[in-house]
Amino acid sequence: MRNRGFEFIAAYKDSGLPLPERKTAASAGYDITAAADVLLPSGKVTLIPTGIKAYMQPDEYLGIHIRSGLAVKHALSLVNGQGIIDADYYDNPGNEGHIMVGVFNHGGDPVKVAKGERIAQGIFYKYLRADGDTASAGREGGLGSTGK
Repeated sequence: MRNRGFEFIAAYKDSGLPLPERKTAASAGYDITAAADVLLPSGKVTLIPTGIKAYMQPDEYLGIHIRSGLAVKHALSLVNGQGIIDADYYDNPGNEGHIMVGVFNHGGDPVKVAKGERIAQGIFYKYLRADGDTASAGREGGLGSTGK
């Protein structure tokens, strides 16, 4: 039985990129790389493709965090602070589950991100539900698809 992990989306199966992995035994996060060369313009939000999707248990989510060295050296942040990838984002009817990382460049110069560069970390989290929670709708779609 599979509990949680990463796979490539169909378009990146033969990309030669690594699947996310932890670098040390005590690392919480799985390093996520850019799937393409991307230029991050100053003062703008840019979506960086990763070529991956994540599967997990229904009471879990994958938190996406920018790598601290990248953030500090280049004045970058995730546009939403922390990305949240829900369990039902994986292979739903309207989306294969491609994880895109939304980065804002606070600096005065454009920043080049190279294909294969480690840009973020993914950490799997469990979460709790409130008493009386009756959510039962299924997801159909990708980025920004809930609540439509």
